[in-house]
Amino acid sequence: MADIFMAFGIGLLLLILVSLYRVVTGPTVLDRILGGNVIGSQTTVLLLLIGLIYGNVGMFVDIALAYALLNFIATLGATKYFLRRRSVHLDSDLQEGKEAAE
Repeated sequence: MADIFMAFGIGLLLLILVSLYRVVTGPTVLDRILGGNVIGSQTTVLLLLIGLIYGNVGMFVDIALAYALLNFIATLGATKYFLRRRSVHLDSDLQEGKEAAE
């Protein structure tokens, strides 16, 4: 049974590499944030698989829950920051457009 979990773990690591490519080459900042969120979710599942392999699921469930919560809060914070920053740039562009029209 541990061999099956190891195979799933290796598959998840390969999927994390694909998501890492999205983080590095994402066309927009929000695509990069989404890629980071996917990596965090896959890492949470990987932590649970490690717990199943070692037979100590209780400890790894606690670690995975804490990591998932941290991943969620970081994603919300980064998204809010970049959306505010984007709206500030849009407001300044609109203001410059109004001044140029006058």
